[in-house]
Amino acid sequence: MTDTQQDSEAEASGQDDRATVLASAAFGALMVIAAVLVIVDAARLPETNAAVGPAVVPLPVGALLGVIGAALLVQSRMKWAQAETGRPYQARAGLRLLAMVAALVLFAVLLPVLGYVVSSAALFVAAAMLLGAPAFWQTVAYGWALAAIVFLVFDRLIGLTLPAGPWGF
Repeated sequence: MTDTQQDSEAEASGQDDRATVLASAAFGALMVIAAVLVIVDAARLPETNAAVGPAVVPLPVGALLGVIGAALLVQSRMKWAQAETGRPYQARAGLRLLAMVAALVLFAVLLPVLGYVVSSAALFVAAAMLLGAPAFWQTVAYGWALAAIVFLVFDRLIGLTLPAGPWGF
């Protein structure tokens, strides 16, 4: 039986392997720790007389990190008893990890050159495709829309300047 057949059977049964459950729990714990750090740092920001202060974004982001991290921890705890043992790791997982690191490095290099929207959309597409997104052009559309919305909110509405690139966005 091949790795792909084993993965398909495990997905059909709806059971996770213990390594996946443990990885989800570890990621959830990291998110909770990051949430605490973000909230503490946001609380230390100086007060201003402006309508929108510097802590307006970090506080909700920290709270969301904490809620999602806690949810991952609870979900992992519930799945641990039913998780399968001994299921092999996915084929080519190491190559996908290296490709993701390369995509992040490429994002950092291209951000000042191409701007936030193009670089972020490309990073979104690369990450989604590496994680198994089924439709390339649909993923491109989602990535472009998400990057454009984030750019508009931060750059135009909040006033935080993001790299614009040669096209002005």
